Amino acid sequence: MLFHSLAFLIFFPTVVMLYFSLPHRARWILLLAASYFFYMSWRPAYAALIFLTTLVSWGSALAMERPATGPRRRRWLLVGTLAVNLGILFLFKYFNFFSREVGHLLGTLGLIGSVPTVKLLLPIGISFYTFQSLSYTVDVYRGRREAEPHLGIFALYVSFFPQLVAGPIERSDRLLPQFHEVHSFDYARVTDGLKLMAWGFFKKLIIADRLAIYVNMVYGDPSHFHGIPVILATYFFAFQIYCDFSAYSDIAIGAAQVMGFRLMENFRRPYLSSSVAEFWRRWHISLSSWFRDYVYIPMGGSRVGMWRLYLNVMTVFVVSGLWHGANWTFLFWGLLHGLYFLAGRITAPLQRRAGALLPARLAPLRRFFSILVTFHLVVFAWIFFRARSIGEGFTVVRNLFRFDAVAPGWGAFVLFDNFNRLDLVVALGAIAIMEALQLIQERRPLRPLVARQHALVRWSLYVGLLFTIEVFGVFYRSSDFIYFQF
Repeated sequence: MLFHSLAFLIFFPTVVMLYFSLPHRARWILLLAASYFFYMSWRPAYAALIFLTTLVSWGSALAMERPATGPRRRRWLLVGTLAVNLGILFLFKYFNFFSREVGHLLGTLGLIGSVPTVKLLLPIGISFYTFQSLSYTVDVYRGRREAEPHLGIFALYVSFFPQLVAGPIERSDRLLPQFHEVHSFDYARVTDGLKLMAWGFFKKLIIADRLAIYVNMVYGDPSHFHGIPVILATYFFAFQIYCDFSAYSDIAIGAAQVMGFRLMENFRRPYLSSSVAEFWRRWHISLSSWFRDYVYIPMGGSRVGMWRLYLNVMTVFVVSGLWHGANWTFLFWGLLHGLYFLAGRITAPLQRRAGALLPARLAPLRRFFSILVTFHLVVFAWIFFRARSIGEGFTVVRNLFRFDAVAPGWGAFVLFDNFNRLDLVVALGAIAIMEALQLIQERRPLRPLVARQHALVRWSLYVGLLFTIEVFGVFYRSSDFIYFQF
């Protein structure tokens, strides 16, 4: 069930009305049933995987807190839980990839043997709910929180439908207590959540899905396109993936807020970052902070020697790339960001000295230049994220700088049969509106600013936004959210 489907437009209001109609003690049952129904609408059988992950994590955490459980047994419980949850993730997401690569290696070495593969459909959102469960188990093991005794409440924490499929990846100390709180209907909170959802639909339906038409055409056959069409498709993908993923987060956060739940911010205008380090503090915040707390810091973080620090950083970025998918392109994308991060860290003293030499009045210009450089480093890395293979990625890179051929009809802005001048104008106009609003939001929160306006102004904006989505939204070939595959 997609957020931008008719089914969800029926499902969500129904759940909200029932939620506020029921007494508090029965609400968790409704939300748990709705969450499993939401997930089973894709493939019912895979709900068993969520339940298995839930049961293993819940049971092991309770066992860790028993008085008779010593440190050694606690460690084995943690290891067992990690093995089961990560084993399920490996089987469904990575087994065939590693089997295929091992088979290639054996073939290269001239060894005879067959490497087994399995035909399994990747469960939607498996990486998200697996990481959410793992963080809970580790926190209980570390003594940072008490185990949740209520199986139903914990099952709801793992499967809460707004953020089940593509995050944000919530922490147990933040989300679990909220299921015990009493949430009353609050008009201001509800309308604020609906505004955030509408903004997410704007980014998904008007920008992301429209840009996808052109990006899919070019990246579907990258050897056929050169110069401006490839450059345009590469920039378009940068905005497509941001609008697509941040739209899901906005809709998820807004939907949860309507019911009284507070989910963490997942994007903070990442393309306004002045360094790659800052970019990762603004992009997919729930994942980057997860890797920081559960991988980077346990490895020693920055409290180690120089070479060990470099190893820690590269390990986190490569694993982060692998988290996105079983393909060498994602590993290469993670490697690129790791190299960017280390290059920024190594050259930081030189950058500070160079900045100190500039007059204070040029500081905004320096930041603008830093944002521009960072943005293009990120865009370059997106090429390999989007490409189907590293070879195709380098084909795109080579063709970026070839201007011996352009797309037919470029002079008339008729790029393809399904992406004409109107599509281009709407896409660029919507991106301009989004960027202008984000610049305002860098200085002050935008939704409270709108809420303070006169009712006529507010409702004119609301109606105008909904009308714009209805008129310019890409409904006829709207696609899944990109991060569903992760």
